[in-house]
Amino acid sequence: MATAVTVVGLHGLAHSRTLAVTRRRTLLCFSSTWSSSKMGFYHLQQTTVAPLRKRLIIRAARTESQGVSLGFRAPNFELPEPLTGKMWKLEDFESHPALLVMFICNHCPFVKHLKKDIVKLANFYTKKGLAVVAISSNSDGPQFMAEEAKLFNYPFPYLFDESQDVARDFEAVCTPEFFLFKKDGRRPFELVYHGQFDDSRPSNNLPVTGRDICFAIECVLSGQPISSVQKPSVGCSIKWHPEKNQ
Repeated sequence: MATAVTVVGLHGLAHSRTLAVTRRRTLLCFSSTWSSSKMGFYHLQQTTVAPLRKRLIIRAARTESQGVSLGFRAPNFELPEPLTGKMWKLEDFESHPALLVMFICNHCPFVKHLKKDIVKLANFYTKKGLAVVAISSNSDGPQFMAEEAKLFNYPFPYLFDESQDVARDFEAVCTPEFFLFKKDGRRPFELVYHGQFDDSRPSNNLPVTGRDICFAIECVLSGQPISSVQKPSVGCSIKWHPEKNQ
């Protein structure tokens, strides 16, 4: 039977959706009201970001995620994590029922707009079994990526795709871009969600709720189907190396 499912977003905004499930469920996303311990939220310490002495101004075209069909198998990769020096492979996440791959970078205003809330999402859902990994295919540089991961206390590996081969394998085109994969037993990770974080953008004054991606993650972790109607992620285009541009 059809059951109303309520998603509580980052700022306490409730959104109703309908799913074919056998019982009523309340999907509690991560929330900025971290003092509500009775609701199962966790307290996060605020991090003050010191202003940079010099800011690199990079002009980037506004781009939408595109081109990848649902059911797409997660490509294999082997990338370094600048913060720890560890090499990470796709197979390192095989034990998890779902994997969120995020293409981000340090400087993109669309990523900056969501950065703290991406951390909240990862902290909340990794406790529920979700694996999360972030990849930069831009020229952020390992040193600055390590500083970024440490500054924001990233609870996921932040990997450097210097050659940009992994971005091409995933057919990623912008930052941020989100790929949510599910895993059934020994079968490869299959793409079930390739869409936006939510409707909020740096200039539209809408609150960041994480509604869209939170709903997709909840469906995957509870074994429910995800609608194929998905809004694309919007962000800065990936800066491709000139010698590899075709």
